[in-house]
Amino acid sequence: MKDLFSTNSQLYQQARPSYPQIVIQEILKYVPEQQFVWDCGAGSGQFTQLLAPYFDHVVATDISEQQLQHAPYFENVSYQIQPSEKTSFSAQSFDLITVAQAIHWFDFDAFYQEVTRTLKPNGTLAVIGYGLIHVEHHLINQKLHELYFDTLHGYWDAERHYIDEEYRTIPFPFEEIETPELKMEYQWSSAQLLKYLSTWSAVKHYIDKNQINPLHDLAEALSTEHELLNIEFPIFLRLGRAKKQKKKCFMKKKSL
Repeated sequence: MKDLFSTNSQLYQQARPSYPQIVIQEILKYVPEQQFVWDCGAGSGQFTQLLAPYFDHVVATDISEQQLQHAPYFENVSYQIQPSEKTSFSAQSFDLITVAQAIHWFDFDAFYQEVTRTLKPNGTLAVIGYGLIHVEHHLINQKLHELYFDTLHGYWDAERHYIDEEYRTIPFPFEEIETPELKMEYQWSSAQLLKYLSTWSAVKHYIDKNQINPLHDLAEALSTEHELLNIEFPIFLRLGRAKKQKKKCFMKKKSL
């Protein structure tokens, strides 16, 4: 798993969008017991905070200590520095395992082995992500697309394509549960939008290489906007359960 977000972890915690309640409510439909949940690649706890009210115990892991330090405190949440592909958890521990906007950084095979090992027999895996931001303001949205597809072309990590493909192309060796289309909707100020864009990994890569902030043109366009901007993110949600092993049938030989 890559660690691209330890630097400026406080900005990440402040600027990344919070998931709406509708996401957790959809997931909980398929979690009959709500005792123990593992939120992996938890970062600064954007999704962990949604889980805390519904489970007896929550463990949230990440490889970034800096990210976890900015996560919110809950009495029933334990934050731990552990890679998602190899943990110290006991077998068949969890009723639910969640990954929010992080699975594209994982070693899929190793992570799924860990999921299979630690998930209870009737447990559920929930993979959550969100796509490219859409701004209702036509000019601002156009400049966002230019930033994403043109200016930052070649600066995104290779794994980003899984998000562009809405997680449809990630390996998913589980019995899949059909889910509805979901989205996040907000009203953001220009400053909030720029803060969020500053957390993009490609923006960091661009600045590191060119010593120029690629958000300059967009910031100029936003400086004339004093109203709140209506924005939305498409949410992708994939739910699965471990595939049941088929029972082998042995026929008794007839006595001659």
